[in-house]
Amino acid sequence: MSIESQLGNLVGSLPDGVSEGVALGAGLADGYDLYESAIGDVAVTFNPGGVSSVDIADQAFEDRFVDRFGRKLIRAEAPSAWSRHIPAAIEAGTPGKLPIDLRSVTSFQAEVLTRTAMIPKGEVRPYAWLAHEVNRPGAVRAAGSAVARNPIPLIIPCHRVVRADGHIGNYSLGGTGNKHDLLEHEGARPDWLEDLASKHVRLQGNTSTKIYCHPTCHAIRRSKVENVVDFRSLDQAKSAGFRACELCRPCC
Repeated sequence: MSIESQLGNLVGSLPDGVSEGVALGAGLADGYDLYESAIGDVAVTFNPGGVSSVDIADQAFEDRFVDRFGRKLIRAEAPSAWSRHIPAAIEAGTPGKLPIDLRSVTSFQAEVLTRTAMIPKGEVRPYAWLAHEVNRPGAVRAAGSAVARNPIPLIIPCHRVVRADGHIGNYSLGGTGNKHDLLEHEGARPDWLEDLASKHVRLQGNTSTKIYCHPTCHAIRRSKVENVVDFRSLDQAKSAGFRACELCRPCC
């Protein structure tokens, strides 16, 4: 029996007299459907507030959903207005016009995740950058926890957030291997990032423009190879007379 057939049988019970349609419309249960992604099939759940979660489409995903959200799941098609946006959001790694439901996280975590969704495809940022972007530079650990609790990976691209030392780090949606594959799929060159991290390179600058960037920033990647210089820290870049890129806004 295929995974899709097995998942089709995993329908939670509903209160007596409540139909599946009523439960979905009232938010008593979430609908779900399966979608393709760069790391295999994923289950996307949704309710009247928007997409509520993305998870690996295995036999245990419903149990994980119920444990976290406390709602039942019903196999259903997404609202027609969303159906074309979900595959696009998965591939682009940003919600775009797709509504999302972040009621399962705190307001601070929602703010961090909203900012995470703005990291461009093919680029990465450290946790400290996220904390700085939400005006909480001292809350790096809390920003990391927010990313770890992301209920909507792929669409909110927590795979684009890396450790402070530059290594790509762990990933809640199937582990480091999946994170590596997603970054490779997007052109972020994870093996190159790991190599930079092993050399303690955190930033790169353009000797022509005197601007320093995160290594994956599209601005530095467009630079001539002979103009690119490596920096181990913000202080080193500033001491060399470079200024911060206004696109990737390196801060740490």
